[in-house]
Amino acid sequence: MLSTYFAEHKERFLNELFELLRIPSVSADSKFKPDMRRAAEFVRDKLTAAGLDNAALHETPGHPVVYAEKLIDDALPTVLVYGHYDVQPADPYELWNTPPFEPTIRNERIYARGSCDDKGQFYMHVKALEAMLATDGLPCNVKVMIEGEEEIGSDHLGNFVAANRDKLKCDVILISDTSIIANDVPSIEAGLRGLSYVEVEVVGPNRDLHSGVYGGAVHNPLNVLCQMIASLHDEKGRITIPGFYDKVDELTPEERAALAEAPFDEEEYKRDLNLKAVFGEEGYSSPERASIRPTLDVNGIWGGYIGEGAKTVLPGKAQAKISMRLVPRQDPDEITELFTKHFISIAPPTVTVTVTPHHGGQPYVTPTDSVEFEAARRAFREAWGKEAIPTRGGGSIPIVALFEQELGVKSILMGFGLDIDALHSPNESYGLFNFYKGIETIPYFYKHYAELKKTGVEA
Repeated sequence: MLSTYFAEHKERFLNELFELLRIPSVSADSKFKPDMRRAAEFVRDKLTAAGLDNAALHETPGHPVVYAEKLIDDALPTVLVYGHYDVQPADPYELWNTPPFEPTIRNERIYARGSCDDKGQFYMHVKALEAMLATDGLPCNVKVMIEGEEEIGSDHLGNFVAANRDKLKCDVILISDTSIIANDVPSIEAGLRGLSYVEVEVVGPNRDLHSGVYGGAVHNPLNVLCQMIASLHDEKGRITIPGFYDKVDELTPEERAALAEAPFDEEEYKRDLNLKAVFGEEGYSSPERASIRPTLDVNGIWGGYIGEGAKTVLPGKAQAKISMRLVPRQDPDEITELFTKHFISIAPPTVTVTVTPHHGGQPYVTPTDSVEFEAARRAFREAWGKEAIPTRGGGSIPIVALFEQELGVKSILMGFGLDIDALHSPNESYGLFNFYKGIETIPYFYKHYAELKKTGVEA
């Protein structure tokens, strides 16, 4: 039985995850390239050990894609599992309470970079598949694709998918890279925001200058950049770029009311983040601002002297990284173009402005009345003993919309993380409960999906 297999092997499952977490597979930094390779090979070997066939590394111009499969009957539906073995940089290291690549358990949580995003979550699938195969309990065909560039925009995965449509042909894509509302309030994300990510540079004088000799006579690029960024929002929290909201998909009052059914305690939210007050676009709740509304945020800003002590310098240039989260019908390329045109237009004649686009991704919505979504509902109901609430996620998984475009199938976002997991931040963590409960829940999806496809029952 599956439950017996889980009980007998749960300690090994965790130890294997720890092995994976110890590999610093940071895709954004070239110095970690050997570790990226090592992580890919680890995943390949564990897929083979789990009982899948044809596990191999498929090379790309960047980091390799790991692929494996178990095809048991052409008459059965096929599930494609997607995840990523790359992680965000761990900087700043000094803010971690324990080393980011030495997993540590505190308060029933695994602290390590990638513990939730996405090593802990995709590895649940590897172990769930192992358990199903070991107990003759796999009711569907399965294909597994784990990439190494999600954290840098999945630049090469699109070409890989387009070139391997037959290999990746499936009926549904199953992804665990999202979250639930709480451990006693399961939920399924029915949508994701898209992304436009840019880097801006403001250049003034041809070198850093003495702020006493030149200050007041030469326009400071850092001052200019701060003023330009500040002008991108009005006093009501709305983004001021012309045309930015033209294609925003506005939810009906009924849709907003359905999303509002998810429990939310604003006072607890503020306490958790040590906030005196929340902030955002006027007319929307905090959960809505973080899911169904577009945003513009500065992710980093630098220029001049930032070392210890004082240096009276007027910088020659200033730079910033800016991300915009997008909602359905907003196209990232169009938004990037709107931003670029506007940002250059508001620059004073004393500086030169350059906007460099980075990665982006389309927003995504999956129907909640599909057989696939119903299978996920039933899986949560059986494993958790309660109904999962449909939600909209605030994050982005750029490849999800591309999957639908290239493969013609929908994705089910069946994640098990929590808001407290501190993704992309120091001290990222993942609950032991969530790791084990995910492994328990995933087989129920296969069970119900196979049953629903066989009977032809609609959701």
